[in-house]
Amino acid sequence: MTIQVIDRFSRLLEAISRYDRPVTLKILSAESELHTSTTFRILTSMIENGFVEREGDGYHLGARLVALGHRAAGQVDLVETAAPIMAALRDELNESINLTQREADEVIYIGRKVPNRMMRVEQVIGSRAPLHVTAVGKLMLGMTGEAAIRNYAERNGLQRFTENTMTDVDALIDHCTKAAAAGIAFDDEEAEIGVGCIGVLLLDASQRPLAGLSISAPVERRQNSWDAQLMAARDQLAARMGFL
Repeated sequence: MTIQVIDRFSRLLEAISRYDRPVTLKILSAESELHTSTTFRILTSMIENGFVEREGDGYHLGARLVALGHRAAGQVDLVETAAPIMAALRDELNESINLTQREADEVIYIGRKVPNRMMRVEQVIGSRAPLHVTAVGKLMLGMTGEAAIRNYAERNGLQRFTENTMTDVDALIDHCTKAAAAGIAFDDEEAEIGVGCIGVLLLDASQRPLAGLSISAPVERRQNSWDAQLMAARDQLAARMGFL
């Protein structure tokens, strides 16, 4: 027995995935053998849930679907492979190390290594944060381009968490674009007062963001010079995952 809406959802996803560029409504309607109005309604719902994104007159797979695919294909191996590298970096710096992935408009924490000290930053596995208030999230936004950042800001509203949270979309675009170009980003008490973070992205074999690796510390202890150790750990993880 098939459920009609799921069957139509699957047909549209398969149609979109056949193309490496945004696909028009007319083509998707023809390939899925659905009426144009029906196709449009389903695509609208898919966009609202992050499975599809609209670009101009075309549609392409959304960030949520890509993130779920990455997690299904490699999360267990990623977490297990990253664990000893994260532990070594934690021991070297005596600070908290995080492994995150994007899910829709948030980062989700899938791995962590914390130091044995009284004053430390500790993120709970499974906890989430909006992209614009985390170092890794800002890198992920920067990789998507200006239009996608504006769409994110419209959906999210750029909620303020502290006085340092970026709530101006143009400033966020400039910041994220520069961070992505540099390959490293900083959270300067934007999610929580007293906490600073340095983040980098792990890119898969296709040079798409798979995960983020970051260092969290009380802001008075954070050192920007940690970027070298963080990038080295990221490169070691990429090599072990077979991406380099």
